[in-house]
Amino acid sequence: MDSANPLGRFLRARRETTSPFRAGQPWSGRRRTPGLRREEVAQLSGVSTDYYTRLEQGRERRPSAQVVDALARAFGLNHEETAHLHRLARTARPPVRRRGGGTVGPSLLRLMDGWHHTPALVLDRRLDVLACNRLGRALFAGMLDQGETNLVRFTFLSPDARDFYPEWERVARSTLAALRAGGGDLTDDPELTELVGELSLKSQEFRGLWARHDVRGKAHEAKSLHHHQVGELTLTYDSFTVDSARDQQLVVYQAESGSVSEQALALLGTVAADLPAAPAVDGWVRQTLPGPRPQS
Repeated sequence: MDSANPLGRFLRARRETTSPFRAGQPWSGRRRTPGLRREEVAQLSGVSTDYYTRLEQGRERRPSAQVVDALARAFGLNHEETAHLHRLARTARPPVRRRGGGTVGPSLLRLMDGWHHTPALVLDRRLDVLACNRLGRALFAGMLDQGETNLVRFTFLSPDARDFYPEWERVARSTLAALRAGGGDLTDDPELTELVGELSLKSQEFRGLWARHDVRGKAHEAKSLHHHQVGELTLTYDSFTVDSARDQQLVVYQAESGSVSEQALALLGTVAADLPAAPAVDGWVRQTLPGPRPQS
């Protein structure tokens, strides 16, 4: 849904969600549309209104890096959003392609399997679960037991997601912002384009949130979860880039020391102890699932 004009769609979404007051624009009475006007963005970024209009409409697709930085300042974008804008405008250096792809290294699998008190997952940029340790497998059993391995698809298409995530809307926004951050402009990944197309057709809520073009990678966040076996948990996750592989993140969850959530996680560990160890090969998640993902 974004492949035709990803740069223009992002600019329009940021313009419509940027407060005129925060952008330093004087009050000029009632506005017909939310956010900034095109001429205001042009003025703030030092380009002509015609040029900015052509950027939004896709008639101009290659702004200079200086113009992109000026637009980022006009919209008040953070570092991740600015980097995303540069990728859309093709002014950023292409990423270094590393070996690995969707293959999780044996040493990382062994490392994760030794963590008995911290659930851990390895995700790709589409937020597919490539691997997980025993406790991670137990924590996300409600998703994985359905044969589902994609966090975005589970969040928006599975009825169980709203029980698993008590703060569903916040998680949904965060998940899509992470997908945007990892997915770039979507033009070089057919599987990612297919995922977005599927969810756009099947979920009205996905369409509405995806149109906001929020960008925020997974880094550090607290999440409230409701597990069907141990009840309520509040866990904090940290995300780490896997330098030895391409487009992979290691996500590690933990509970606050001495908390009720730590006790619940320890109880879940007794369930996880009965799960098989992760072998040193790719695809452990899929090998231990009950069957292929059902078509929605």
